[in-house]
Amino acid sequence: MTTPRAAAAARDERVVVEADGGSRGNPGDAAYGAVLKDASGTVLAEAAERIGRASNNVAEYQGLLAGLRLALEHAPGADVEVRMDSKLVVEQMEGRWKIKHPDMQQLAHEARGLESDLAGRVSYTWVPRAENAHADRLANAALDGDFEGVRVASGADETPQTAQTPAQAGDQTPSRGWSDDTDTVLTTVVLVRHGVTEHTAEKRFSGGLGGLNPGLTDDGREQVRRTARWLSPMLGDVDVLLTSPVRRAQESADIVAAVLGGEVDGEKALEPAVEMGLAETEFGAWDGLTFGEVDDRDPEGMRRWLASPDVPAGGDGESFATVADRVRAGLGRILAVHAGGTVVAVSHVTPIKILVAEAMGLDPLRGDLLRRMELSPASVCVMTFVTDADQPGTVVSGSLRLFNATPPA
Repeated sequence: MTTPRAAAAARDERVVVEADGGSRGNPGDAAYGAVLKDASGTVLAEAAERIGRASNNVAEYQGLLAGLRLALEHAPGADVEVRMDSKLVVEQMEGRWKIKHPDMQQLAHEARGLESDLAGRVSYTWVPRAENAHADRLANAALDGDFEGVRVASGADETPQTAQTPAQAGDQTPSRGWSDDTDTVLTTVVLVRHGVTEHTAEKRFSGGLGGLNPGLTDDGREQVRRTARWLSPMLGDVDVLLTSPVRRAQESADIVAAVLGGEVDGEKALEPAVEMGLAETEFGAWDGLTFGEVDDRDPEGMRRWLASPDVPAGGDGESFATVADRVRAGLGRILAVHAGGTVVAVSHVTPIKILVAEAMGLDPLRGDLLRRMELSPASVCVMTFVTDADQPGTVVSGSLRLFNATPPA
């Protein structure tokens, strides 16, 4: 039955579909959520369904199909803007990314069929996860058994004028903070240290792109693979996989991507993206040397470096103060772009220690804090950051949830 509000939307110029899908395990227990809103942002209808065992990509596409069906039912004459936090689906439906997997091709074909049934134009917009909270909430409600099916809103026959952009609608997005403060957003950051290299095993200084840049050993690759397999069932949806530009981190990130589901549907949905702030300290002339070798060759340089965070390593490397500034800038970018989501990042000892300190509200450069933390190869640290919704990337507070964790033997 078409309600007065839906009838108004059918005459309106534009409606918005927000769609999401998720899989707990990827592939695993999956569901989708979709919501249809009129041009003012008022909800017209919602849909959610548990779809059994499927991947994140399949669940996202099913959410899109459900949203287009809602638009066809309640606003067949309107232009439709689809907003999703799945870059894969948005880019594929806009024709910018090739669809390789047969299952995904079939789902996209179904979506094209629904598009052709709609009289108006259909467009696609990628939004950060925090701006897709309504559809995400519906998908989780279906997974938890709290709601399944279609709900149609009732209301007065009102014809709104213009649809809000995601940025304009941002102040209506429920916050993910620890309190009722609607001006904050909670983001989860999962940090994975790279696996062992020959330098790791021999306890040599191993810096960033300016050094010898060794790759993983066979043991290192297996370490990362075990860690990723251990993490996978605990993570749920992952919004982005980031990596340091350094070789051993990128090789580790490729393994993490494959295990967490990047190849489930023949598409690299978790293809690692480089974040320069995650790179290890540049150790200059010390790169590739052991602590003892440096102490023998440059004892005064070693003494000054240990005494002050402002002294560059190896004479022409980076100081800890410089690295801390670089890491903080990277964290700001991560939290601004991926606010409200779950971020997995592959990095190194120094950046991870700095981020741990930031999460705990500590100055990483004070005293010998950085040297008091031990991080095993392929270990995991989990932290959350509460940011100001009006100033993206500005940290209000943080919390350390897990430190130096590794899979059980």
